[in-house]
Amino acid sequence: MTMMRLKSRASNVRGIVLALLAASVLAACGTSSPVKRQGAQAILYEPQPVSEKGNEVALYAMGMIDTGYQFGGKNPEAGLDCSGMVSYIYGKAVDLKVTGSAADIARRGKEIDPRTLRPGDLVFFNTLNRSFSHVGVYIGDGRFIHAPSSKGKVRIERMDNLYFAPRFEMARTYFD
Repeated sequence: MTMMRLKSRASNVRGIVLALLAASVLAACGTSSPVKRQGAQAILYEPQPVSEKGNEVALYAMGMIDTGYQFGGKNPEAGLDCSGMVSYIYGKAVDLKVTGSAADIARRGKEIDPRTLRPGDLVFFNTLNRSFSHVGVYIGDGRFIHAPSSKGKVRIERMDNLYFAPRFEMARTYFD
């Protein structure tokens, strides 16, 4: 097989995987409220009305999976860090300017109860012993997409993950 054929086949497989992932996320939005663990306390997610812009953000974020990490990175070609990923996704998906560090982004968003998270909302963590040092895009069903420096690729994590649950600080939205 030629290299061009292999790249084309890999691109098709990635497209199918992303489509299936998107369908599963959107289907999960209509399910009953799962109980998730946050540190030592349980969070009961309450079903919320769908936000069209939030869904666009979540779907666009899924397209960033496996993008390389780069400290200070603001575009997929050069690599992304967590705040650069959020800025890029919000700008491309819904033409909304969301810039600055994770802490800057947190200060400008509207605080929401974590039980009312909807796809496209932002979740903030204390990962560097300082408030709001990491941000991710919530995609539904207790999961978020982020650009971690560890393992160097944009990926999906669970909110009840043993590492992230105790470091969760706040949820914010930029949508009504």
